[in-house]
Amino acid sequence: MLLLAMSLLLAGAVDSPRPNIVVLLCDDLGYGDLSCFGHPRIKTPELDRLAADGVKLTSLYAGAPVCSPSRAALMSGQNPNRLGVRDWIDQGSGIHLPRETVTIAQRLRSAGYTTCLSGKWHLNSQFNGKEPTPGDFGFDHWFATQNNTKHQNPTNFVRNKKRVGPQTGHASQLVVDEAIGFIERAREKPFAMFVTFHAPHEQIETPEEYRAKYADISDPTVRDYYGSVSLVDHEIGRLLAALDSRNLREKTVVLFTSDNGPEGLKRYPNAVHSHGSSGPLRGKKLSLYEGGLRVPGIIRWPGRLNPSSECSEPIAFYDLLPTFCAISGAPLPERSPLDGVNILPLLDGKPVVRTTPLHWQYDLAQDGPWRIAVRSGPWKLLADAERKKFALFNVQTDVAEMQDRSSSEPEVMARLKHDAERLYLPPPH
Repeated sequence: MLLLAMSLLLAGAVDSPRPNIVVLLCDDLGYGDLSCFGHPRIKTPELDRLAADGVKLTSLYAGAPVCSPSRAALMSGQNPNRLGVRDWIDQGSGIHLPRETVTIAQRLRSAGYTTCLSGKWHLNSQFNGKEPTPGDFGFDHWFATQNNTKHQNPTNFVRNKKRVGPQTGHASQLVVDEAIGFIERAREKPFAMFVTFHAPHEQIETPEEYRAKYADISDPTVRDYYGSVSLVDHEIGRLLAALDSRNLREKTVVLFTSDNGPEGLKRYPNAVHSHGSSGPLRGKKLSLYEGGLRVPGIIRWPGRLNPSSECSEPIAFYDLLPTFCAISGAPLPERSPLDGVNILPLLDGKPVVRTTPLHWQYDLAQDGPWRIAVRSGPWKLLADAERKKFALFNVQTDVAEMQDRSSSEPEVMARLKHDAERLYLPPPH
């Protein structure tokens, strides 16, 4: 088990008032796309400041290397294959998060929180009155699109089951406007808010004032991508300022991350703006290499976490539900088999104890034959669907996954091969 890169000390009293919870989720933002995660050009001063005030999570893993399964893992605390969400959900496909799924929002609401989702949902195939909506999964207020949207002047937002119609402005600005409005109304109870940006997913449309920050770059598609990230950064700064102006900074846990790795440039005809970076990692979106799964993470909890710290302990999206239950005092789901664990022991500088290793399965993964990934301590195993081909990496010392250790580490191989076999979930027929 990896130790903390820097000690995170529990500064507040255990019985301190329950904090508000804000989750900020980007779409297709790469591990290396922020200045504070090493990007040489993209300007992200607000997120850099958030990292300086909080903790960089340098081994935070998405729930899958693609959108809908990753979001299902975040919401449920479960491997998304258990829920039948095995790939991105196509509009009108009839696939959706099962109604019986117990979500973070439901648990927090049961503990007295008021809840909000603002942005991209992508856990149903349409808002048609027949498939479940965010409101069916515990969100008191929601303002969402089923999947993607026109970034500029979108037309497909739905608010609490009612279609909103054409909007003026950029989607990143609109979802923050909605979030700030929710904060203004949430005065008596603690609140939990999920702000799920559409950017920098294609099709990118970036206002000129943000493109102009990169005027020296000749390629206009690069200016669009970099400017899109800077716009999200600006909007996050606006949301954090709204918390500050209402004296909520010290009372709020803020988590920032992305749903999966960056899109590959020109992977499909319209993906011409996809200049996202995996930084030092191998692979991108749809890959089970680190670049598809490991995402930038920042958490700020004033008075509880040492600022300007880093945590290298591996954490996954499905750890969030049990962790937020611990923070809020909400009981864990009684019948749902959780794949995640409460990571609050990290606040004491202690490793978390897992009975089930971190694991992923994506049946349509690209970048080699790999369909299964298992991580335990510093070791990561990749396996094909038949569990006959394997690669083993020490992702603590070999973050780029260049040195296959499957031949030199037979004991580790045997253990992780056993885990891959027992955790594998066959595709439905």
